[in-house]
Amino acid sequence: MNQAEANQTTIRDVAAHVGQTVRIGCWLTRKRSSGKIQFLQLRDGTGFIQGVAAKNEVDEATWAAADRLTQESSLWVTGVVREEPRSPSGYELSVTGVEIIHLTSDYPITPKEHGIDFLMDHRHLWLRSPKQHAVMTTRATIVRAIQEFFDTRGFTQVDAPILTPTSAEGTTNLFHTKYFDEDAFLTQSGQLYMEAAAMALGKVYSFGPTFRAEKSKTRRHLIEFWMIEPEMAFVDHEENLRVQEQFVSHVVQTVLAKNAKELATLERDTSKLEKALAPFPRITYDDAVKFLNANGFPEFVWGEDFGAPHETAIAESYEKPVFITHYPTSLKAFYMKPDPDRPDVVLCADLIAPEGYGEIIGGSQRIDDPALMEQRFDEHHLSKETYSWYLDLRKYGSVPHSGFGLGLERTVAWICGLDHVRETIPFPRLLYRLYP
Repeated sequence: MNQAEANQTTIRDVAAHVGQTVRIGCWLTRKRSSGKIQFLQLRDGTGFIQGVAAKNEVDEATWAAADRLTQESSLWVTGVVREEPRSPSGYELSVTGVEIIHLTSDYPITPKEHGIDFLMDHRHLWLRSPKQHAVMTTRATIVRAIQEFFDTRGFTQVDAPILTPTSAEGTTNLFHTKYFDEDAFLTQSGQLYMEAAAMALGKVYSFGPTFRAEKSKTRRHLIEFWMIEPEMAFVDHEENLRVQEQFVSHVVQTVLAKNAKELATLERDTSKLEKALAPFPRITYDDAVKFLNANGFPEFVWGEDFGAPHETAIAESYEKPVFITHYPTSLKAFYMKPDPDRPDVVLCADLIAPEGYGEIIGGSQRIDDPALMEQRFDEHHLSKETYSWYLDLRKYGSVPHSGFGLGLERTVAWICGLDHVRETIPFPRLLYRLYP
C-alpha cells in the first residue's frame, strides 16, 4: 500500500486502526538508532507515539529520510499500527514510509536540563514538550468540566466587559488606561456585572481573563489569569458553599476520569485528588486563628489576613480542600454581607486547596440591603456616581444573592501538581515577563 492509500489519522485515534496502515502528520521529538533500526519519537498535537523503522523492512528512500530527521522536523509518516503494552500509549507504529515536510536545525530546547528563564524565553517552543502538553490538555478538560457543571445546572453564561470604569475591590492593583477622554481599568473581576446579570437571569457565570497589577513574584500569582465567577439570586451563604464543593468535586473527578495518561506524565499522585469529594470540611476564621496560635504561629493576631504559610499550615490538617469562613469585615470587600448575629464578620469563605496550593475560591453572600450598601460606599470612599448602576441593583427588586470566583490557573496547578502557576497557562504574564 502506498502513502496515498493509507488511512489518514491522528495519534490519539490509532487504537481504531490496529493492524492497518495509517498516515500521520507529525513532528519528531527525538530519535535513536541501533544502526539497523531507527526509533522515532513522534508527536502530532493529539499525543505521542514511537515509530520503528527497520532497515531491512523499508526501501532505501524511507531509511534515508528517517536518518536525516532532526529534532522538531515535520513529516508525514506512514506505518502499520501495532499494539505495544510497553508503550505509554499502548501502541507503536511500524514505519513503512517517511515524507519530510521541513527539516529543522539547531532546535534550542534539547534533552539536557535548561534553566527556567531560558524555558520561559522559549515558551512558544517549550509548549511542545510532553509535560507541557499534558498540562495544557488537562487545562482544556478542566475548562470543559467547568462549563459542563454550570451549563447542566441552569446557569447562563454571561460575558463581562474587560474595560471597566470601576473596580470590585479598589483600584490599587488595577491596570489604568485611557478610554478616549475617560479613565478606564482592565478588569480584576466580572463579579459586579454578574450580580446585575443574576437579577435578570437568576443563575449566571462569567468565564474570562482578569488582570491584577500586583508586584508579586510568588509561585501562586500571575498578572493575567482566568476567572470563573458564578452569581446566584435567592441563594444564601450555606447554599453557596454547597455549590462550590460540588463544583470543585465535579472538576477534579472529571480530570481523574479523562486525563489519567496526562496525570501519569506529570507524575501526579492521584490518590490525593481522589479524596476531593464533597462535602468539604469547614473552619471559621476564629478557629483558624486559634489553630495557628497553637501550631507554630503564636504571634498571629485576630484581624490579620492569612498568608501562604498560614493557609498551608491549616490545609495540612485536612485531606480535602477546606473552607475558612466568617472572616473579619475589615479584611473583606465592601459588598460582603455581615453575619446578622455578629456584624464584625462577614458571610464569606475562602476554599483552600491541599498540598500548599492556597486559596482557589473566594466567595460570599452579598449585601442586599440598600441602606447598608450606601453606608459601605461612604466607608470605602466609593463614588456613588460611578457605581450608580450597581446601587440600582439594590434599589429595584433587591434579593438575597451569593457568588464566588475560582482562579483557573491555581486550580490547574493543584490538580496537575505543579510547582508554579507559570506552567498552567500557555503564555504567562509575570511581574518581569511580557515576552513571548
